[in-house]
Amino acid sequence: MTGSEVPPAFRLAYVPGVTPTKWVRIWNERLPDIPLTLVAVPAADAFELLRGGGADAGFVRLPVDRTDLSAIPLYTETTVVVIPKDHAMAAVEEVPAEELADEIVLHPLDDTLDWERPPGQPAFERPATTADAVELVAAGIGLLVVPQSLARLHHRKDLTYRTLTGTPQSRVALSWPEDRTTDLVEDFIGIVRGRTVNSSRGRKPAPEQSKAKAPAKRKPAPGKSGGKPVGKSPRGGAKSGGSKGSGNKGAKPGNKPRRRP
Repeated sequence: MTGSEVPPAFRLAYVPGVTPTKWVRIWNERLPDIPLTLVAVPAADAFELLRGGGADAGFVRLPVDRTDLSAIPLYTETTVVVIPKDHAMAAVEEVPAEELADEIVLHPLDDTLDWERPPGQPAFERPATTADAVELVAAGIGLLVVPQSLARLHHRKDLTYRTLTGTPQSRVALSWPEDRTTDLVEDFIGIVRGRTVNSSRGRKPAPEQSKAKAPAKRKPAPGKSGGKPVGKSPRGGAKSGGSKGSGNKGAKPGNKPRRRP
């Protein structure tokens, strides 16, 4: 390696709530000589980070602008409502969105859910971040609706959450710049899609050219040789192929040949 060459590396961005641990572990097992660096990024800044070359690929939340970014949807998260542990809703497993109609529901500026209209009553001021909104829930100011992974990320002993039905859900995807689909990006795509280590190190395998198969040779049937079949005479003797016209041609059975005087 000369002084001008840079050793290969892979930078993977991820937004809050996403846990890339299992994919990183598989990468380290398959590509131990290529370090993978994790880059934590707020959901609102993830796409600009990818466009600007700050990461080779990243786990983001949909929707993705497909004009210059590629994306593979991975999974959909459950939406939950974060509440104090002593709230009346803590007594049930699921809460319909209509039940929030009379509640103050916080709507942070970094909200990741695609609302047409958030449920409940709006707070006087929108919190800057989800972390700030969680603090307000703990202070009894209102409730918060988020993807389940964010509720787990900001877990507090004095708070809990319940599944909320009838609301938008957040979808997580792997995204990367469309014009920079490098071999390392293909490797990571293969890992995320569950390809085995033998699938060209996770890259898309090249299409194989179809090979014409030669027709199989037919084996001769048992008892047959390459020439004419050898059969048996009516009396049990084998027919000899060229002895048709030997000495007693025309003699009838039972008559002896005449002797010459």
